[in-house]
Amino acid sequence: MQETILILDFGSQYTQLIARRVRELNVYCEIHPFNKFPSPDTHFKGVILSGSPYSVRDKDAPFPDLTHVRGEIPLLGVCYGAQYLAQTSGGMVAPSKIREYGRANLAFIDEKNELLRGMTPGTQVWMSHADTILTIPEQFKVIASTSDVQFAGYQITGEQSYGIQFHPEVYHTTEGLKLLKNFVVDICGCHQTWTPESFVETTVAALKHKLGDDKVVLGLSGGVDSSVTAMLLNKAIGKQLYCIFVDNGLLRKNEFNQVLERYKTLDLNVVGVDARDLFLDALQGVIDPEQKRKIIGKTFIDVFDIEAHKIQNIKWLAQGTIYPDVIESHSVKGPSATIKSHHNVGGLPDYMKLKIVEPLNSLFKDEVRKVGKTLGLDSGFIDRHPFPGPGLAVRILSDIDREKVSLLQEVDDVFISGLHSHGLYHTVWQAFAVLLPVQSVGVMGDERTYENVIALRAVTSTDGMTADWAHLPYEFLAKVSNDIINKVKGVNRVVYDISSKPPATIEWE
Repeated sequence: MQETILILDFGSQYTQLIARRVRELNVYCEIHPFNKFPSPDTHFKGVILSGSPYSVRDKDAPFPDLTHVRGEIPLLGVCYGAQYLAQTSGGMVAPSKIREYGRANLAFIDEKNELLRGMTPGTQVWMSHADTILTIPEQFKVIASTSDVQFAGYQITGEQSYGIQFHPEVYHTTEGLKLLKNFVVDICGCHQTWTPESFVETTVAALKHKLGDDKVVLGLSGGVDSSVTAMLLNKAIGKQLYCIFVDNGLLRKNEFNQVLERYKTLDLNVVGVDARDLFLDALQGVIDPEQKRKIIGKTFIDVFDIEAHKIQNIKWLAQGTIYPDVIESHSVKGPSATIKSHHNVGGLPDYMKLKIVEPLNSLFKDEVRKVGKTLGLDSGFIDRHPFPGPGLAVRILSDIDREKVSLLQEVDDVFISGLHSHGLYHTVWQAFAVLLPVQSVGVMGDERTYENVIALRAVTSTDGMTADWAHLPYEFLAKVSNDIINKVKGVNRVVYDISSKPPATIEWE
């Protein structure tokens, strides 16, 4: 049985980071909304309670039933989780008199306590809360304090239950991973066997058992998620897997042919479908980005369905859904939150009558890449920058026509090729060009021009949840701007986006 840590989500922006840190320790974990607690007979080695935008004093604050957890298996409350345990056990939580946000240092550490073993007195932690614990019940023991926060950490006497008011999952808590290792490995007793190799072995065996001799169809995109999905299925069922790669006319320059050639090296059953005219005709005159997504999604399903019906007796549709897709399709309170219309989760129409198989739906993006390397997947797939499902449609900030797509493809090619030739491609998480819906005056030779403006975007990130603009060398930006204006007819101005996420998003639409 897979050793698992349960993370109960109270709506914190950091919940996925907790899971990522636990996974870094080669320990499997799952995130569940606090109000969708797994059944009591589900076995977990330990439970972590996340932070939350709510206050425990709010009348509609999330209050889970932990009666079958407290004292039974190890429990760690983080921020809101710590305040919830204290408040519901007879302690007092109140608004902080001083600002408790940002870096702080642990002035006191109970170094004999299992949770904090090996941590350094004075170590930096990250606080992010408007409330604080004023008093703790008699059976609670203080194990950590800062100069301003007396109850920065505690343990409940007689239980392996702990609470900390700082966030061990963020990088600013310098020894946060050590604390999490103390909890999941030493206290919970997990054996750190969750590795890419073990994932491949167990997943391939499970796919063989689940699919048998059934035929499976998979839509390829050229990205790492669908490519790793194809590799796993190919390893499990071989030629019973049928792959379809659709050219929607919104890919990068020459990408359709290049990716098809690369797929040939993987010994997959792949059919390439040129549907450019179908997509571009359907998008004619459309400006609204959400409408673009819906049109692209519907057209893709129509094309995919026609191609899938050419294969006899298909029973399964494989998707490259990854764990953040699954998490984001469930809200912490109330009905599921609205997700993007091109999202993998929930996008299959009833008339296709296919069962779904999602081999990667327990993995984060970085884990998918590690699995891909384990499978021997080409670096051209593994290291490829993320590319949106709607493609260049959401990078043309106006109505779409063939001329605009062609122009943006040329610009994008100059930018990405420049990043490769200058050794900068792998230093950024994602890079692309955006065609703005404005024109600017310029001078070329002795004539004034009135042509298009291009915005270049490059960001650094570990997971795409947050991102900073990439500080590319000025010399490179000057050269690539000059190359774009000189080589791409119709562009006379290039700007560089220096917005971070948040408050901006990575994509413009």
